[in-house]
Amino acid sequence: MAQPTWDSRLPSGDDEWLPVLDVPEPRTQRRLTVLVRWLLLLPQFIVLLVLEAVAFLATVIGWFAALFTARLPGPIARWLSGFLAYETRVHASALLLVDTYPPFALRPVSGYPVRIEVRPGRLNRVAVLFRIILLIPAAIVQSVFVSGWYAVCFLSWLVVLVLGRMPRPLFEATAALLRYTMRYHAYAAMLTPAYPKRLFGDRDFPAAPGSAAPASATRPLRMSTAGSVLVTLFLVIGVIVNIFGGTAAPPDKAGNTSDTAAVGSAGQDPDG
Repeated sequence: MAQPTWDSRLPSGDDEWLPVLDVPEPRTQRRLTVLVRWLLLLPQFIVLLVLEAVAFLATVIGWFAALFTARLPGPIARWLSGFLAYETRVHASALLLVDTYPPFALRPVSGYPVRIEVRPGRLNRVAVLFRIILLIPAAIVQSVFVSGWYAVCFLSWLVVLVLGRMPRPLFEATAALLRYTMRYHAYAAMLTPAYPKRLFGDRDFPAAPGSAAPASATRPLRMSTAGSVLVTLFLVIGVIVNIFGGTAAPPDKAGNTSDTAAVGSAGQDPDG
């Protein structure tokens, strides 16, 4: 049975649920699918492009509703959550985090290795009113991160193609990119009041006493020193690209840098 993508119930005493991402440990991938991954995902990119327009309208309507009710209407929250989950699955495949082809579905998909969990809750009306302004710092970080990853994505692709799997440090840094982007878009779409954070993973985030084993490789996301170095490297390269290139990564890659696309789709285009 598929697990729900979103849940309106918040843990007791927790009014700022930070969206979580579940991705399994890096596994062997078929080199042929790695070779033509973005080509195989072209139909997904087209569907995402169409759905982004719908998501933008839903977000605008939700913004007005949240100004008065301090929360997203249930149907809008469910639709945007489903879209964000679908978009994240496509991006995970484009970023070579998983080898399984993403299904065309806005509903939770049983057995698919990539999942997100968001819990839309009560929103601060002032934060809703100034959402676009509040997004600017996170948008800059996300844009720089995406630009840095995209600048060296050929090398990442080549490594996975040759080895047939993604090395753990590269997996950690790439998963950090996907998770931060997902959280950024969830905040942009008002699916959470929690500002995007933990760019360098959850290494310094203490586990609850008696907590169960990790749910996945990214819940929690424990970054090694090499993984943290790669994240830093992506950020530095991204800064250089934006300074000397004048633009961020193309809109159809692992992060839409346009504010409109980000808010509208709670997402970007795939390929990180």
